[in-house]
Amino acid sequence: MHHRKAYALLLMTTLFWGGNAIAGKLAIGHVSPMLLTAARWIAAFLLLLIIGMPRVTADWPVIRQNLWLLAGLGFLGFTLFNVALYSALLYTTAINVSIEQAGIPMLIFLANFLLFRTRVTWAQILGSVLSIVGVLLTASHGSLSRLLDLEVNFGDALMLLAVLLYSGYTVALRFKPAIHWQSMIIVLCGSAALTSIPFAIAEIWYGAAILPDLIGWSVIAYTVLFPSILAQVFYIRGVELIGANRAGLFVNLVPIFGTLLSILILGEDFQTYHALAMVLVISGIWLAEHSGRKSAG
Repeated sequence: MHHRKAYALLLMTTLFWGGNAIAGKLAIGHVSPMLLTAARWIAAFLLLLIIGMPRVTADWPVIRQNLWLLAGLGFLGFTLFNVALYSALLYTTAINVSIEQAGIPMLIFLANFLLFRTRVTWAQILGSVLSIVGVLLTASHGSLSRLLDLEVNFGDALMLLAVLLYSGYTVALRFKPAIHWQSMIIVLCGSAALTSIPFAIAEIWYGAAILPDLIGWSVIAYTVLFPSILAQVFYIRGVELIGANRAGLFVNLVPIFGTLLSILILGEDFQTYHALAMVLVISGIWLAEHSGRKSAG
């Protein structure tokens, strides 16, 4: 039954994250990337702190002992990932950004195997390979030969960096202390709130800042409630229930939701290579998750 609960939580997580790419695209011209990131995490932190302050107080001795680890996790998985994602959307499509996030599980598999000798099955390896081929097909805009010539759009390159950052965050979650999930998410959001401020200051300094208008504030509100609070809580719980390797695979559903939302909301063009990439990604997640569940017994 644990895996069913995890599946429901992770499905909602990926739907909200799929929406995050759309929000980032809608933000263009209405609020700049660094201000969006800072406003998102500051608001999420304050909102969660009001609700969960008693939990943080109760867990404070453990939090204080692990403060640098938790601050690093928030900086890596919340601040840097979203700075890279929102910036990528200035140069590439929301469909591309969505599909490229499917590279996260392969990197999680690789890191867990190399660093912690986590056992993986051949089916999980094959599933990851299928997914990463789909990602590379998207990054190269349907021409894998372009990768050999290093002809990757700047936005797609930024998104691949974001994928690397979030993979590192997911793997590092294994070191998180035994504190209540509310305390965990509040401290991570607090770290993101603080570490995103220098990026916003730099954006203002260089004259690239766009203060939010009505649409900008609407985008901020969406990112605060859904991708920031609910999705992060659901993802952490999903990792606890079925482990980082299997939970990470569900990130492959972000392309599905992100692509559908990009077409429905943004009216972006759906290319043949997008369809092929999605088939590879879906096949990969089914193969690897089915194998992972069987080996987990």
